[in-house]
Amino acid sequence: MLLREESVVPALECRGLSKTYGAGRIVLAHLDFTLAPGEFVAIMGDSGVGKSTLLNLVAGLDSADSGDVIIDGSVVSRLDDNAATRLRRQKLGFVFQAFHVLPHLTLAQNVALPLLLNDLPTAAALDMLAAVGLSGRGDDFPRQLSGGELQRVAIARALVHRPKLILADEPTGNLDPDTAHDVLALFRAQSKATGAATIMVTHSEAAAAVADRILILSDGGLHASSRTSAPFGSRSPAASADDVH
Repeated sequence: MLLREESVVPALECRGLSKTYGAGRIVLAHLDFTLAPGEFVAIMGDSGVGKSTLLNLVAGLDSADSGDVIIDGSVVSRLDDNAATRLRRQKLGFVFQAFHVLPHLTLAQNVALPLLLNDLPTAAALDMLAAVGLSGRGDDFPRQLSGGELQRVAIARALVHRPKLILADEPTGNLDPDTAHDVLALFRAQSKATGAATIMVTHSEAAAAVADRILILSDGGLHASSRTSAPFGSRSPAASADDVH
């Protein structure tokens, strides 16, 4: 657990979080986890261990059997559907392996979507594109971009409304190792610049190395990894094919 001043509201707290599927298969068991504002954490673990389930519970897309998810001081389970939707829209950002950039919208329009949903000025979309290295590309369409550029657009969209928490599910799984490193360095730098805390689920040790902390999900709980994260800006050893899938 992080030691923190009482006046600092954590970006995320999971208290006693438990989830069971099927015939009593325990996925999460009394999980306790705290994420500080601006902290970048990587969560690793074997396939099927519950990493995506944890993200779904944090996002309020699934319900825990017991325990609480608290985002920026709000207990998600105590919110009605409308309030939970507002919380996701205002305080969360999402980055996925498959980008989920809308092909019929320009890059600026894609990035502006969270701003429109939150009734915020859309001019920030162009500034955010510039921040991820895509200055002057606002009128381009996704079909004109490489995979690494598409993920930059997805990162810009996730951060543009300055959420409290970013949830990233294998964000570099579709990228080659060199592109993945560059995108992750940018992702970390921009999340730090906007003050967003980040949970990144990944199978890649190279990807996890950019995090402030690496945690392993196993036996229903999160445990500190013996692996050490790389100093920010350093390039991890070349990833194997398994690292990027």
